[in-house]
Amino acid sequence: MQTGTVTTAAGDVLDRRQEVFRRWAPYFLLALSTFLALVTAGLITPFNDQRTVAAILVASALVVELCWSRIGWRQTVPSRLSITYYVLRWAIGFALTLLNGFFAFYAAAGYYDADERIPGRRARRFALFACSVPISAAQASGIPVHDTARWLVFAGLLIANNALLTVAKHFADQEEQRSRARAATIAELQQAHDENAALQAQLLVQAREAGIADERRRLAAEIHDTIAQGLTGIIAQLQVVANTSDPATVKDHVGLATDLARHSLGEARRSVHNLAPVGLSNDGLPEALRKIVEQWSERTDVRAEFTVTGTPQHLHGEISATILRITQEALANVAKHAAATRAGVTLSFMDSEVTLDVRDDGKGFDPMSLPARTHTGGFGLDGMRARAERIAGSLTVEAEPGFGTAVSARVPLVPHA
Repeated sequence: MQTGTVTTAAGDVLDRRQEVFRRWAPYFLLALSTFLALVTAGLITPFNDQRTVAAILVASALVVELCWSRIGWRQTVPSRLSITYYVLRWAIGFALTLLNGFFAFYAAAGYYDADERIPGRRARRFALFACSVPISAAQASGIPVHDTARWLVFAGLLIANNALLTVAKHFADQEEQRSRARAATIAELQQAHDENAALQAQLLVQAREAGIADERRRLAAEIHDTIAQGLTGIIAQLQVVANTSDPATVKDHVGLATDLARHSLGEARRSVHNLAPVGLSNDGLPEALRKIVEQWSERTDVRAEFTVTGTPQHLHGEISATILRITQEALANVAKHAAATRAGVTLSFMDSEVTLDVRDDGKGFDPMSLPARTHTGGFGLDGMRARAERIAGSLTVEAEPGFGTAVSARVPLVPHA
């Protein structure tokens, strides 16, 4: 959005400058022509009638410009009023140029605003040709009357001026077309950017909703696999105690029930701890993962190392939460199934993606032997893969019996908005 804002601001500045130029350029050219004519004594001639005519024409030009500034200078679309103004200005400029060649500057005003004042391509070409007549006359020191050679010079200048004008007009038209094409391209790119931003926001909303549903399923699986089974075991041990009077048997089964209760309490605390990525609220993703790895290592007595490569960036909340969840579940699987002595977690920031690698030196397994869905591991590999795919990522598992396991997740690098 910033690109579109900057482009619009630059366009507004250019429009204001063009507006100022359209309004004041005729005044400036008239004043310049009059000043040069006076300095060169072009108006001071022995003939009083020429000086009077020149003064009347200059005053008339000033009146025409004042009237136009009052009622029509803002018009950018040709109209009858703009045609009348253009013709009157040309006629006065032509007459003044016949009296003094320096007034060709004022006659040249018709070059820059013909597109806005005259309708139709042919009419505009004729208007430009008409403007070149007084300019060529000024270059030829006046329109010749009875001199054939000067007529030839005048005709040559007229042809040369119109040839140059045609070339300049051609390049100006091409540049205008390129400018319009660039503006259209910028508008399309801005629209595509807005659509991509909306799509990204929609995908993140869907990922958030899907993540909530997955979290509910994960909690249900964890409660079923850990806490519910532990409570079932406790009930079974207490039923044995209720049906026997042997003190030794009672003691053994009460001890078993106590151990099951402690284990279930630990599993409940772990589930609550993993319920939300609270670490992200206070720390960035690298620091949150570092704490998770350290706490996991202390809890499981498995040596674990955390490494960050690349330049860390502040990621979008959904991206960070997904990586954190996958890390938690991968480490939980290592603790439950790998029987590992060492584990490593690596977070890598690259140009367009972020990768997470969780490795262990445990007993490994045959990935092809796993069922389509696993429930012994709570959320499991399928759930981690689903998490990654919901944010346009992927998850791969490399494992071999006796040679450990490596879980690798690749997700797009989406910075925090």
